[in-house]
Formats: sequence, C-alpha cells, structure tokens
Amino acid sequence: MSGSIAQAFAHNFLGQSPRWYKATIVGFLILNAVVLFTIGPVAAGWLLVIEFIFTLAMALKCYPLMPGGLLLIEALLLKMTTPQALYDELLHNFPVILLLMFMVAGIYFMKDLLLFLFSRLLLGVRSKAILALMFCFLSAFLSAFLDALTVTAVIISAAVGFYSVYHRVASGNDPRKDSEFGDDQHLPSRHHEDLNQFRAFLRSLLMHGAVGTALGGVCTLVGEPQNLLIGHEMGWHFGEFFQKVAPVSLPVLVAGLVTCVLLEKLRWFGYGTLLPDNVRAVLADYAAEDNAKRTPRQTAALLVQGAAALILIGCLAFHLAEVGLIGLMVIVLITAFTGITDEHRLGSAFKDAMPFTALLVVFFAVVAVIHDQQLFAPLIQWVLALPMDQQPGMLFIANGLLSAISDNVFVATIYITEVKQAFLAGHMTREHFETLAIAINTGTNLPSVATPNGQAAFLFLLTSAIAPLVRLSYGRMVWMAVPYTVVMGLLGWYAVSYWL
Repeated sequence: MSGSIAQAFAHNFLGQSPRWYKATIVGFLILNAVVLFTIGPVAAGWLLVIEFIFTLAMALKCYPLMPGGLLLIEALLLKMTTPQALYDELLHNFPVILLLMFMVAGIYFMKDLLLFLFSRLLLGVRSKAILALMFCFLSAFLSAFLDALTVTAVIISAAVGFYSVYHRVASGNDPRKDSEFGDDQHLPSRHHEDLNQFRAFLRSLLMHGAVGTALGGVCTLVGEPQNLLIGHEMGWHFGEFFQKVAPVSLPVLVAGLVTCVLLEKLRWFGYGTLLPDNVRAVLADYAAEDNAKRTPRQTAALLVQGAAALILIGCLAFHLAEVGLIGLMVIVLITAFTGITDEHRLGSAFKDAMPFTALLVVFFAVVAVIHDQQLFAPLIQWVLALPMDQQPGMLFIANGLLSAISDNVFVATIYITEVKQAFLAGHMTREHFETLAIAINTGTNLPSVATPNGQAAFLFLLTSAIAPLVRLSYGRMVWMAVPYTVVMGLLGWYAVSYWL
C-alpha cells in the first residue's frame, strides 16, 4: 500500500512531465539549500536565476508556473527574499498585472473583428516578405503609442484564430463551433505536411511582430514602462524623449525592418516559410462563407468591436487611465452591446491571461531575490568606475545582458538611480548624465530581445496558447531572435558609443 501511494505521489508530481524533468526540479530544490548554507546567498541567488530560466526554456514540457513556483516558495522559506519584498515588487508592477488581467481578456472579445481584418491582410498580400514587413512595422508603430503586451495579445489572438479555423476544417469539424484544435490525433495524415508548414509560417510572423514591439517601444516616452521611469527622472516630455533617443532608436528601427525583409528573402533562422496553398484555400473559403452567412446581429457585433477598438486606441494613445482599467472598459462595452451575459462566456476570456499573470508574480519574486541579494551590484559599480568615454557603451552592454535574464524595468530602475546619484554628487555633467540615460533606455530595450525573459512581450508569447500549437519553444525563440539581437545590439551599441 505504501509503495503504491509513493508511486502515485511520484506520478502526480508535475503531472505528465518527463521523469528526467521531475528529477531535475527535485535536484534543484536540494541543491539550492546546499549551496546557500555552504557557499552563500549570492551564489544561491544566481543559481536560482539560472534554474528559473531553465523552467522557462522547458515551457513545452511543463508550464513554468509550477516548477518556478516551487523554486520561489523554497527561496522564501530559505529567506533569500521575504514576502514583504515580493509584495513591494508586485505593488511596483501592479499596472502590468492589471493589464494582463483585463486587457488580454478585452482583446479576446475582439477576436471576430481581428480575424476579419487579419484574414484580409493575410489573403490579400501574396509576398511573404511584404507581409512580414507589415507585421513588424505595424507592431513597431503601435508599440510606440500603445503597450507592447496589448499589441502582442492582438497578434496572438489573430494567429490562434487562423490556426483553429484550418485545424478544425482539416479535422472535419465545423470551424464556427468550439472543438479541440490542439490535438493532431484526428487530423488525416495528408494534412500533416501542410499543418507543419503553416506552423512555421505563423511562427515567423509572430516573431517578426514580437521584435517589432521592441523596435517601436524604445522610441517614445510611453513605449515601455522603463521609458516612463527614465523620462520622469530626466524631466523629459514626449517630444524631448523622442528627440534624445532618436540617434539610436531610428537607425535601429530601419535596420530591424531591413533585417525582417532579408530574413524572409534568405530563409535563414527559421524564416521564409510560405503559406501553403491548401491552407490559403481553407482560410479564403471560410472568409467568403463567413461574409455570405453573416447575420445582422453578427454585423452589429463587428461594428461594436470596431468602435471599442477605436475607443481603446484613443484611450491608450492619450493615457486617459491605466491600461488594465481601459481593458476592463472594453470588456464591459463589448459584452454589454453584443449579447454576452453569462458567466461561462466571460470566464473563457480570462483563461489565457490568468496563468501568465500568475507566472509573472513568480517572475517578480525572482526579481525580489535579485534585489535583496544585490546580485547586480558588482557589475553596476564596475561600469560606473570606468573612464567616462567608455561608460555609455559598457552601460548599454551591461543593461542588455542583465535585462536578458531579469526584468528590464528593474534593471533600468537600479541603473538610473545609481547614475542620478552620481550626477547629483557632482561626478558628471548634465550632458554626460543624459548620454548615460539614453544608454540605459536603449540597453534595456534592444539587446534584451535575445531571450523570452528579456521582454515581457516575448515571455507572454512563449507562455501563450499559440506557442505549443505552432511549436514555438524557448530555444526556437532564442534561435529566431539571434539575427535581430546581433543587428539591434551591435548597431545600438555603436550609436550609443559614437553618435551621442
């Protein structure tokens, strides 16, 4: 009896994850305590960061919330950070949590409109390079004024819509009725090749869109949360921020768009896959049939969604309220005027956002450990001790490296605080202070595309519903981001070092 109970516990632990993965997580839990009590909290802190990145990399084996959560519960028990420090970190990032809770759900209620608009874009543009460029540019443009997570949510929602339509049709199901589209078991073998090609096609568009959010987000005061922080410390308004950052951001934007086209033309790093003809035919038939059978109620619902989208863009562009509150308003408007009144349909909208929201809380606990153990302090002190002419370039590199493994808002907060203290103490001129602020802003935005945990939009994409459907793993995201990382990182570093 005791043996069967033990086997049951072993089987239940992390569910269907491979046995080697379960053993690895158990090993991490044991190793952390050993390292903490033998080597010290700094070594244990860095080990914890590496382990959490491992759980992100293995997201397709097990959703990172469970193993990452176990690691952070242990960190709290071992007093590597405190519940109060975690709570303070969450309060500091509450706008991001609010955004995920409500804005992503708000986008869910626009899925019919998004499928309608993106299907015309997808079917109307035959050139994959032009299509990819449009995805990247539109994401960059929107992210300069809106929130990168909101833009990413729009792209994900459209991709899920396309995938579900084709998968359901290929499986012999009605694409307009809810049915399982994450399992290929009932998919005829003749469709497998087209589906794999379609997955590669969607992967490339998703990555172009995600990179576009970073290209546009760095340009303006409202593009990323750390931009607002840095702009506030420097006293820069919207136009002044854009002008100060432009010598770095605009050349990188152009280079990023050129890279997008070249990757599609050269078909390197997993890009360049075309939309299969059979898939195009299915999506075209669905769009035509949808148009022919659309009822007055459905047309009215599309008009309501369109009006809500315009209200959303206006509210976000003028920052009339926190992004999450605007998302809640969108939910109320669309549901109230499209006949959605039952709790079950409302609940469906939150099922994609809440797991990532919970994961982000765990991520902020890692940031609390980094802060409490001062893991980044030696690197900060080393950079600020360099000769002044070397500081901008090295600050850009340091911010990029740390943002790639941590939270870029957290990294920007630490660096701008340290640099401002040095300025107020009379150790640098105002001009040099501004140069370092630009280096911090661009450093936390551009090289951090190297990893999914470097950008919130990338992490959201990795842990979203579309990632397992199109086989977009952590490793594949890193590989597909390599050319962008090299181009954006090197050009950004050169511009910071020699053009400011």
